[in-house]
Amino acid sequence: MNVQDDLQQRWWTLEAKMVERFGKKPDMETILFLIGVQELGDIKHKFTKEQKQDLMHIAVCSLLAKSGYYEIEKVDEDGWPHFKQLKAMPDMNFAEQENFLKDHVLLYFENNEF
Repeated sequence: MNVQDDLQQRWWTLEAKMVERFGKKPDMETILFLIGVQELGDIKHKFTKEQKQDLMHIAVCSLLAKSGYYEIEKVDEDGWPHFKQLKAMPDMNFAEQENFLKDHVLLYFENNEF
């Protein structure tokens, strides 16, 4: 089994756990939204469209902070974190970017015992 197959298998396992927990298979945007809400720590019933986009940005920055690409710069008066980029992302095609992000998502859920 190569690394790509292992990543895909671990991703399918995560999707299956999410289906079991939430009743439907989430796409990447939904997963990022959930991570963003978790990182924000403020679970509301409704977020605006802009806030949902901001939550996905928080998720991406939080995920990539573990690899040294971002660090938290400040938390604003509303409790929303703001990040600064520490280094440029490597050049990757779309599939490589998706796998890079999937790997970080999987590590996040493993570290948070999901």
